[in-house]
Amino acid sequence: MRYRVPVSVMVVLAVMLSATVAAAQGAATGRATAEARGYKAPRTPDGQPDLQGYWTNSTYTPLQRPPEINREFFTREEAIEIMKKAAAAESEQTTPGTIADVHYDFTQFGLDRNQGGVPLNMRTSLIFDPPDGRLPPLTAEGKRLAAQRAEARKRMGGPWDAAQNQSFSVRCILMDRAGPPMLPGAYNNFYQIIQAPGYVMILVEMIHEPRIIPLDRRPHLSGNVQQLTGNPVGRWEGDTLVVESTNFTDQNPFAQGASEKMRLTERFTRVAEDRILYQFTIDDPAVWARAWSAELPMMKTNGPIFEHACHEGNRSLYNALAGARADETRAAEAAKKSSQ
Repeated sequence: MRYRVPVSVMVVLAVMLSATVAAAQGAATGRATAEARGYKAPRTPDGQPDLQGYWTNSTYTPLQRPPEINREFFTREEAIEIMKKAAAAESEQTTPGTIADVHYDFTQFGLDRNQGGVPLNMRTSLIFDPPDGRLPPLTAEGKRLAAQRAEARKRMGGPWDAAQNQSFSVRCILMDRAGPPMLPGAYNNFYQIIQAPGYVMILVEMIHEPRIIPLDRRPHLSGNVQQLTGNPVGRWEGDTLVVESTNFTDQNPFAQGASEKMRLTERFTRVAEDRILYQFTIDDPAVWARAWSAELPMMKTNGPIFEHACHEGNRSLYNALAGARADETRAAEAAKKSSQ
């Protein structure tokens, strides 16, 4: 049985959340702070600001500002209208038996964003620095690295020539939601934050990836030790958790073409009972002409997070590879017959 999510649900949600997601649209930067709102985050037993709970960072706001838009904010009415249209598109059903329906139907399995809740965000882009809301220009080295990656992909053949040609997410190794930075995907954008003396743990729903962040200001790992999601070191600056990550591999799921020398600084500030302001800055002088920053709200949601067993019963990669081999066999047989 299939269920359609009424668009009206999304509209009501947008209206209810608008007051808590943006402190003031007219603020100079548009970035809400606990001090500006007079909000004081609750404390953990050891006196740290309490970020614990279940959160979602789903958003309809793009990372970069569309070229046809030349302002930092939409009006509240414009933002709600954009959310209504996006929700209507997401709640459309696939046609049974079609290719689009083979994998799964978002609404049927409760995976689409309008079922998980999306806070109203009046920004026209997640990037707020540079002010144009766009990624900075690539350096000469950045262009060289991008060309090098493109050539490497070309040498590997087509996407269905080998399992290794597919992304980590398709292969159920690591999803892009883990980041860092933690940017949302099409669905299942949920996180659980747990704090203990000296540590913060962020559990990512997709593939159940845990990020364990020490708070003792230890030095980063030696430069010859690299990790998929980097080496994080955290600290508190007032009520803000600051996490600096280095030592990334070139296989980090962050899809904007960063290098292994990327330094990522994340900031988590609880600005309301139901909201964390998540900000990050990418500093990679090997790739971009300058550092750049983005932000998005994380909205409190209900838990628990259930196990995301990506491999369990998942035959889509095998079937895609097998289908490609079958197509090749049919093409070879057809060519053989035509030559006879």
